[in-house]
Amino acid sequence: MTTIQIRIDDETKISVKRILDELGLDMSTAIKMYLKQIVRNEGIPLDFVTENGMTLREELELLRISEEAEMGINVSEPMATWKEVKKHLDSLKKKKKKK
Repeated sequence: MTTIQIRIDDETKISVKRILDELGLDMSTAIKMYLKQIVRNEGIPLDFVTENGMTLREELELLRISEEAEMGINVSEPMATWKEVKKHLDSLKKKKKKK
């Protein structure tokens, strides 16, 4: 068994502790769970999102699609709402996973 020490700002620690208390977990258990998930996934077990609520990959895909649309490439019908755009991006993810 080994010990890990980390430094974190007080505000983050207090916020995390409050959330973990609501879940019935202590900080040590939550960190152990996270580290075990890194091992199980052989990588970081979560998606980091931008300020727009998208993963970096989704945001880059949206930019690519926008550029193509401006050039008239792969345009079928206009998408008017964010929900429609998100639905389209999700369908692209599902197609990639099937490959």
